[in-house]
Amino acid sequence: MEEIQELYKRHFGHSPAVCQLLQESGSNRRNYRLTGDGTPSVIGTVGTVIEENEAFRAISAHGVSKGLNLPEVLAVSEDGFCYLQEDLGESTLYDLLAEQRRLGRYDDNSRRMLADVMRALPRLQFELGAGFDFSVCYPQESLDRRGILFDLNYFKYCFLKLTGVQFSETSLQDDFENLADGILAHCQDCETFMYRDFQSRNVMVRDGRPWFIDFQGGRRGPVYYDIASFVWQAQARYPDDLRQQLVEAYLDAARPYRVFEKEDFMKTLKMFVLFRSIQVLGAYGFRGYIEKKAHFLSSIPYALLNVRGLLDEQLQESYPTLSEVLSKLSEGASLPQTDSNDGLLTVEVTSFSYRAGIPDDLSGNGGGFVFDCRALENPGRYAPYKPYCGLDACVQEFLEKDGGILLFLEKVKALTDPQIETYIKRGFSHLMISFGCTGGQHRSVYGAQKLAEHIASKYENVHVTVNHTNINVCKRLK
Repeated sequence: MEEIQELYKRHFGHSPAVCQLLQESGSNRRNYRLTGDGTPSVIGTVGTVIEENEAFRAISAHGVSKGLNLPEVLAVSEDGFCYLQEDLGESTLYDLLAEQRRLGRYDDNSRRMLADVMRALPRLQFELGAGFDFSVCYPQESLDRRGILFDLNYFKYCFLKLTGVQFSETSLQDDFENLADGILAHCQDCETFMYRDFQSRNVMVRDGRPWFIDFQGGRRGPVYYDIASFVWQAQARYPDDLRQQLVEAYLDAARPYRVFEKEDFMKTLKMFVLFRSIQVLGAYGFRGYIEKKAHFLSSIPYALLNVRGLLDEQLQESYPTLSEVLSKLSEGASLPQTDSNDGLLTVEVTSFSYRAGIPDDLSGNGGGFVFDCRALENPGRYAPYKPYCGLDACVQEFLEKDGGILLFLEKVKALTDPQIETYIKRGFSHLMISFGCTGGQHRSVYGAQKLAEHIASKYENVHVTVNHTNINVCKRLK
């Protein structure tokens, strides 16, 4: 923060009145909003990798010179780790669409904003790519085989292996190589800019127009990847007709640069949606399971439902082992239908692994009860129960045998029932109840499931959802 404040002082001639740390994202960069008397607010960025900072500044300068809606870099520290950039405000497209996303319905105004972004995308891809020195891109200048296989193996090691799903490594690698071949076929003689993380969180809305941030990972690459990234963003849950509308908006806007044959375009796009979905699952696994950032875990069911929608005959024939693995992963994946404007209390019951950390309360209410199940006898210590979870009868019989978990749950109910009744009387909208154990597979799953069923049967005017984060099951019971 001191370095950013000093850079601000050197640029504007006075110290900032306020230096506010902004919410962290998935990266290691830190952003600050700095304001001063008589000067516009700016964003101060501290990056940990010089080359990444240089890539951001080069892309920004080239885009601004072309009249594209990118933030201008205003000043850079002598060591290159800090820079000041134009402040585009606080309205991300993702936040502006929060209510539409919650309801699962996108009105005409929301569809217009999304279509505006898709109409702006071809300019970013073709005009940024024209005359740009891609050698400054970080960590690589182009999407190539190594980068594609890196993303596919990122999924394998940071997500798939952590789920316990069994697969043939050799056969899966064959599918990875085939998928890489398909992607690479569209990278030849490619001079377009691939944003890499083109999604609604990286779109700011200023004066009704879309502006674009966090493009430091961009590189030379085919246009399909960014379309897949935006239109199939996991948590956005755009309905199929809206997805079609957005793709049509892109194709219309791209005509001055390139005319695509629609049938071939859609077939190729589907392959890139599969590739992007796999990359996203790898990122969620790394950020959630390994870095223990719980909000990434909550995105996994959405990504799995995206994947499930892709698994048709064509993909199964082209990538049999990958399709089988994805099918197993997405089995039972569902989303909680908790959003309602009926004024009723929603009780969200969650199971989790302490290795990944206590889940965030995404409702914004700060969470509720957290119950630690690790003192109970653990079925996971015994080989016959390791493949199963707390939803399976054999695990439930094991846990109930000595009565310890039944007594535990009675005490839990004695605490939670009065709270629920008070919340109902006071008109509160949300209560989160979480159960944790070592692996998030046996004891916590049993506890969360049984309590959710108890609440659903006891209280008539309450919505109940249960989210088993480590086995990718998320359901509304009532």
